[in-house]
Amino acid sequence: MALTVPPPRTPPPAGRNGGAGAGPRGDWSQWYEQRLGWASAGVAPVRLLTGLRFDALVVPAAAGHAALRRVGRTGPVALMGERMSLLVAAGSADELPGLLDWLEWGPVALTLAALGTGGRITAPPPPGRPGPPGAAVWLRPPWSPQGRNGEPVLPALSGFGSRAGGTPDLVRLVDAVATECHRARLTRARKRPAGHEPTAQPLAFS
Repeated sequence: MALTVPPPRTPPPAGRNGGAGAGPRGDWSQWYEQRLGWASAGVAPVRLLTGLRFDALVVPAAAGHAALRRVGRTGPVALMGERMSLLVAAGSADELPGLLDWLEWGPVALTLAALGTGGRITAPPPPGRPGPPGAAVWLRPPWSPQGRNGEPVLPALSGFGSRAGGTPDLVRLVDAVATECHRARLTRARKRPAGHEPTAQPLAFS
């Protein structure tokens, strides 16, 4: 019997970012780029690039939740596993070391990272769209009726106290986050047996 060679398969169309499986996740990328003007990369998972339209403060989730209860309204906030990303105005990562010094947090070891130019965070599904198990989620979605054309209002160095509409400025947000990171560190130290104190780690910045 003669062998019949099947015709070649037609490859599935690539999403906006190309690659297999772009499908729904490629749609996520398009939503962020077209709706908010946020640059993205990749498809599994989609990444949002920091340093262009926003920077991000990345903290342990427990400290982040405590800080959110203190400051009330913020910019968009995403959760990925045990890490929380608080979106702030572009350029804030460069301002953070000096701001922490000014707030007298400079000498303190904090589990706080700032992502600016060249950084990226995992993109949660756009608001209202389901994601796979374990995907990042928006705790506070990137949408604000206060922003121009629906653009999110991001905390920035615009003065002290609350900005118009109740969104805190960067000073208040950073102070709250640093306080909760330090409090969590002290709590862990009290629970740790004597002689097991870790070496202090410096802050991480982009």
